Amino acid sequence: ADIISTVEFNHTGELLATGDKGGRVVIFQREQESKNQPHRRGEYNVYSTFQSHEPEFDYLKSLEIEEKINKIRWLPQQNAAYFLLSTNDKTVKLWKVSERDKRPEGYNLKDEDGRLRDPSMITVLRVPVLRPMDLMVEATPRRVFANAHTYHINSISVNSDYETYMSADDLRINLWNFEITNQSFNIVDIKPANMEELTEVITAAEFHPHHCNTFVYSSSKGTIRLCDMRAAALCDRHAKFFEEPEDPSNRSFFSEIISSISDVKFSHSGRYIMTRDYLTVKVWDLNMENRPIETYQVHDYLRSKLCSLYENDCIFDKFECVWNGSDSVIMTGSYNNFFRMFDRNTKRDVTLEASRENSKPRAILKPRKVCVGGKRRKDEISVDSLDFSKKILHTAWHPSENIIAVAATNNLYIFQDKVN
Repeated sequence: ADIISTVEFNHTGELLATGDKGGRVVIFQREQESKNQPHRRGEYNVYSTFQSHEPEFDYLKSLEIEEKINKIRWLPQQNAAYFLLSTNDKTVKLWKVSERDKRPEGYNLKDEDGRLRDPSMITVLRVPVLRPMDLMVEATPRRVFANAHTYHINSISVNSDYETYMSADDLRINLWNFEITNQSFNIVDIKPANMEELTEVITAAEFHPHHCNTFVYSSSKGTIRLCDMRAAALCDRHAKFFEEPEDPSNRSFFSEIISSISDVKFSHSGRYIMTRDYLTVKVWDLNMENRPIETYQVHDYLRSKLCSLYENDCIFDKFECVWNGSDSVIMTGSYNNFFRMFDRNTKRDVTLEASRENSKPRAILKPRKVCVGGKRRKDEISVDSLDFSKKILHTAWHPSENIIAVAATNNLYIFQDKVN
C-alpha cells in the first residue's frame, strides 16, 4: 500500500506531493532558511497526510476499483490555501489544503466542548475571541468529479486558463470545468464501433503550458497527436501528427510493445514535447512532425534482454520523464533504482542510483555505469546483475532549482545540486 505511484512539485517548489497505492497523499514542505542554520534550507518535511481515495466496488460491472493514486496535479496558489487534483482509475477529486493556528472561544450558546447551553442559564453576553493554538493542516475535498470514465484514467492536466482541466483514459479524453462536477465534455473519443477493431489506446495527455486551446496525447502505437480545440468541439481530427518512421532493420516481435509511449510532457517554453517509450526519450519540435530532433538511449543494453523482460512483464512498465526548470536537462528512470539525466546542450548524460546504501544525507552521488558482455571494471555493474524489481517510474523536478524527487518503490529520495 505504501508503494509511491506519483510525485509532483507545486508551482513554487515549496511543496512536494506524493500519492501511493493505498490511496494516501503525503505532502512535504520545504524548510525555510534559518539564520543560525543557513544550510538547512532545502530539506523537505512532512506537512500533511490524508486519505484521498478509498477502495470501491462497481456492482454493475463486478469490478473492484482500487484506491491507488494515479496522478496528482497542483493548481497555482491564489490565496493562503493550496489546491490539488488527485485521481485514481475512475474518480478525480479537488482537495483544499489549509492551515489553522487560531480557534474561536467564548461562544454564547455553546460551551467550550461544543455542547448547547441551556438558554435560561445565559445571563451575560460574551464576545467570542480567537485564541492561538497549535498549527493544524487540514485537507478537505472541495469537488468530486466522478462517473465520467468507462476505462482507467491515466492522466489529468490543468489548463493554463485555470478554469478547466482534462482527464484521459484508454479511449477518451474529457474536459471539465472546476465548478461543475456533474458533467464534462468529451473532446477525444477513439473507441471503435466494434471493439475487436481496436488497434491503439491513449497512454498520456497534457495541455500546452500557455495556449489553453492546445493539448497533446500519445498512443500505444508510438504516435503523438496535437489537437486544437478551436477547430472543432470533438478533437478526433488532430492538428498535427508526430511519428517517427520505423527502421525495418530493427523490427522484431517486441517492436510494437517497446514503441508504446508511456509519458508525454510539454517543455516549460511550450516549443517542444518530450516522449518516453520503453528504451528511449525523444524530444520533438512542435514545428517538425516527421521525426524527433533529439533521441536519447535510456538503457540500450536491455535490447538483448527483451525476451526475459517480456516474460516477467517488465516490458510493460510505464516510465515517466521530466524537464528541468530551464528545459536544458531531462530526467527519466530505469531499473536497479537507476535514473538517467541528459544535458541537451552538452549532450552529456549520467546514470545515478537512488539507494539507501549510498544516500546518506549530504553524500555526493557517484555516476554508475552498466557494462555489457566482456570485461567488467570494478566500478561497473553487469547488465546480468541488474535488479528489475527495483525501478524508478516516477520522478519530479523543482520548477526553478536543481532539486529532484525520485520515487523508488516505497522510498522517496530528494537530491539537491551540490552547493559550494
